[in-house]
Amino acid sequence: MSNAPTSSRPLSPHLQVYKFSMLMALSILHRITGVGLFFGFLLFVWWLVAAAIGHQAYDVFYNAAGSILGRLVLLAATWGLFHHMFGGLRHFVWDTGKALDVTSAKWLARFCIVTPILLTIGVFALGYCTKYCAY
Repeated sequence: MSNAPTSSRPLSPHLQVYKFSMLMALSILHRITGVGLFFGFLLFVWWLVAAAIGHQAYDVFYNAAGSILGRLVLLAATWGLFHHMFGGLRHFVWDTGKALDVTSAKWLARFCIVTPILLTIGVFALGYCTKYCAY
């Protein structure tokens, strides 16, 4: 028989108690993009080192980044950077005590979903136009 004291405090709820929500998904995505930014930073360092080493090393990076897979990775890294940034700004707003009610939190969450997508499209459109559009 156990001599451990029993507590009348409630147990913390299990994941099955919670209904999966957009805010939960954004919290998980914020953590994933934070880890992904580490790998995006490695790409940035590769770019800087290749530029510092010389023309041949930069050509290797340029060809890798210009491939289909490279462009997809750069797209994901760009979106991850914007998503993580707006997730951090959302948490900063919450830390100030604002937008804590359900309606405001959901509006802010939608803003933090749409804005990084639009900014990523804008960055890639700008890159496309600077390369292919005549001025």
